[in-house]
Amino acid sequence: MGARQQFVRFALVGFASNLLSYALYIALTMFGLNPKLSMSLLYCTGVFQTFFFNKKWSFRFEGAARSSLVRYVIAYALGYFINLAALVLLVDGARFPHQLVQGVMIIIVAVMLFLVQRYWVFPQTSKREIP
Repeated sequence: MGARQQFVRFALVGFASNLLSYALYIALTMFGLNPKLSMSLLYCTGVFQTFFFNKKWSFRFEGAARSSLVRYVIAYALGYFINLAALVLLVDGARFPHQLVQGVMIIIVAVMLFLVQRYWVFPQTSKREIP
């Protein structure tokens, strides 16, 4: 499967997941939950929610689930810390609206995660297990 088709599938999975997560993020923060805590809770939920869909549908990866899940969690941990750093620097430091910062970060982190998943988490060069 080509990169374009993978990206479209990845984008559909991500769009659905992020739309739901962003709506929940806005709701949680409207009810008084701290923006960074809201993002953290929803981020963790989103990682496990999207793993299955991306493995089976977006990338059609046939390798072992365990090691790909470990790589997936590492990739999303990196994305999480990038997202958290943006909230700390741009919301706490520069006083930008958290809604805007989080909306932009969804896009930035998504592009990074697609590339990491295509080339490291679910590599297409081999069907063998990669540690």
